[in-house]
Amino acid sequence: MADSHVPAVAPGAGEPGAGELGAEVPVTATATFCATLVDEWIRAGITDAVVAPGSRSTPLALALATRPELRLHVFHDERSASFAALGLGLATGRPAVLLCTSGTAAAEFHAAVVEAHQAGVPMVVCTADRPPELRDRGAAQTIDQTRLFGPTVRWYADPGVPEMAVAGTWRALGARLVADAVGPTPGPVHLNCPFRDPLVGRPGPLPVGRAGGAPWVRSLCNAGVPSGRDLAELVAALDRPRGVIVAGLGAGLPDAVHDLAVAAGWPVLADPRSGCRLPRHSTVAHADGLLRHGRFAADHRPEVVLRLGAPHASKVLNQWLAGSGALQVQVTADASWIDPDHTAAWRVVADPTEFCRTLTGQLAGGTRTPWATRWRSADRLAADVLAGRLDEVGPLTEPGVARRLAAALPQGSALVVSSSMPIRDLEWFAASRDGLRVHANRGANGIDGVVSSAVGVALAGAPTALLIGDVALLHDANGLLGLADRDVSLTVVVVDNDGGGIFHFLPQHGALPTERFEQLYGTPHGIDAVALATVHGIEAVPVGSAVEFDDHLRRAGDRGVRLLHVRTDRGANVAVHAALNDAIAAALDRR
Repeated sequence: MADSHVPAVAPGAGEPGAGELGAEVPVTATATFCATLVDEWIRAGITDAVVAPGSRSTPLALALATRPELRLHVFHDERSASFAALGLGLATGRPAVLLCTSGTAAAEFHAAVVEAHQAGVPMVVCTADRPPELRDRGAAQTIDQTRLFGPTVRWYADPGVPEMAVAGTWRALGARLVADAVGPTPGPVHLNCPFRDPLVGRPGPLPVGRAGGAPWVRSLCNAGVPSGRDLAELVAALDRPRGVIVAGLGAGLPDAVHDLAVAAGWPVLADPRSGCRLPRHSTVAHADGLLRHGRFAADHRPEVVLRLGAPHASKVLNQWLAGSGALQVQVTADASWIDPDHTAAWRVVADPTEFCRTLTGQLAGGTRTPWATRWRSADRLAADVLAGRLDEVGPLTEPGVARRLAAALPQGSALVVSSSMPIRDLEWFAASRDGLRVHANRGANGIDGVVSSAVGVALAGAPTALLIGDVALLHDANGLLGLADRDVSLTVVVVDNDGGGIFHFLPQHGALPTERFEQLYGTPHGIDAVALATVHGIEAVPVGSAVEFDDHLRRAGDRGVRLLHVRTDRGANVAVHAALNDAIAAALDRR
């Protein structure tokens, strides 16, 4: 069909996309969502939208049509529309937005999507859809559009029916769609949009965007470490006195990270898996405990955050970062998006080590202030509090087990840590040290397969320890099969509180009667872990005191497999954590 160019209508009522609708038309979350996406796409440089007419796509069609910055092209036939969008991408190198209604209209896009995939042509493909309650119910013009284009798209998103409760994520969604369409491997992306009636609505106030009309996320992912103008703009954005480096798994070589921190005058908030939790002046090992103190958290709010690698396990730290209002730069070695709070303003895909080396010497804002010294002083104070309470000989606690285990392992050891409480106890309470490599299955944060993962780490050759809870041990009891006959050095430390200890820290514990809580969350099992290990021919020892624990850890580098069983109480564990955090807070109050 022939292309009919439709001039856009200027927005009115102070909001993009509101101009041509009367006051009797209601303000809806759907209209606000669509207007936000379109605004973000314009900020990201999109200039063209191709629309095939339909009813279910009305909210997004109206949002596109009412922005004068966009050229709108309407095609009667979806197949023609999709190839026209392909041609726009070929000619300009910029993705065009392609929109249709629900049902087989979306299927008509498939050939052009395949061509865009094969040819590396950027395209933002938007298919309207019926809301979930109308699917699989014989509703008209409804097919299964979930991942309709399969592996031919660079990214697929279905954000669900728009709700204002998640409006803070909409700009990040719009920005990511463009960024993934453009690179590092250009191609199509697919946004499936379930819309409920009413389909005609006015947008309300949009979520606040970046200053100066900038896109929510500026993505640098095509040329390694930024250079030239990109580097100059990034340095200008980062060069602030109050900066922090948040180092997780994949942060790069520790020396490069700390060299940058010293040159910039910033602290390094390092989790154990990063390799950066070394005894250096720039290391902050106890950020979780410090940031639980309201005044400290407020007084140390950063202006800029450099996030290297994966996030920490600490919810307190992550919430503090999300609410800081700081400009955040995320650096990863691959094209994975690591931005669960939708706060990153810059996304850099580059070798973190080379990135840090490139920036070293170019950031000096913090060297002229006592910013890093204040962080370091507070971290030493927290470290002294924890040492006084956890390093002394006394009853074993779950934080104490994690701390003592990490400190006792010989140089060159590997420590595998299970999800739930073990990884948190290690992150929150272990002291800085070198010569220890920490591993954890934090890709999906599950507790399955942890024993076998530790066996695999041990098979690589280094003396290995595993810190695991009782439920995670039972999830992978088959990992014990044949373990006694393997030529490895593996010390398994089981912290056994007979159930799901982490749930005692969550709202379910206070909200439910004890019987119901235990049934659904505490889930006591009554399994004897020592007997279980013994059945598999593994040396297993119940450990009742810190002295016994330390004695057994002296063998941690020896060949062979041994299991140390530490019995704890779930309720008492909550009190122990609270007491430690209260002690840190009290020490900060006395400063």
